Amino acid sequence: MQQNPLKKLLVEPTTRPTIQFFRYVFVGGCSFLVDAGVLWLCVQMGLHYLFAACFGFVAGLLFNFFLSRALVFRAQTARVGRALEFAGYALIGLVGLGLTEILLYFFTEIVLLYYMISKVIASAVVLFWNFIARKLLLYQNAKS
Repeated sequence: MQQNPLKKLLVEPTTRPTIQFFRYVFVGGCSFLVDAGVLWLCVQMGLHYLFAACFGFVAGLLFNFFLSRALVFRAQTARVGRALEFAGYALIGLVGLGLTEILLYFFTEIVLLYYMISKVIASAVVLFWNFIARKLLLYQNAKS
C-alpha cells in the first residue's frame, strides 16, 4: 500500500532537516499571522509599533512553540525537560525579538517603509535565526 506523500511531508514524525525546515516555514507563517495580527491590533489601539511588536512576539512565540512541538520537532525529544525546553525556546525567541525590533526600527524609521512591510522583512530574516538556533541548541542529537 502506497503512503500518502502529503501526510509524510506534513504530519509524520521526521528528523530530516529539509522536511523540518519546510514545516518550520509553515509553522512560522502561521505564527507570523498571529504575531502580525496582534501587532496591528495593538497599533490600532494606540500603542507605538515597537512596543506593540513585543505583544505580538509573545503571542507568536506561544503559538510557534506548541505548533513546532506538534509538527516540526515531534520525532525528537528536547535535550532538557519541558520547562527548560520552553525557556530555551523563549531565550532564542528573545534574540529574535531583538533582531526584529532593530530591523523594524531600521526599515520603518530609516528606510521609511510602512511598519507592517518592515515586519514582513524582519520576520523573514528572524525565521532563519530561530530555526537554526532551535534545531542546533535544543534538538540536535536529541534522541527520538
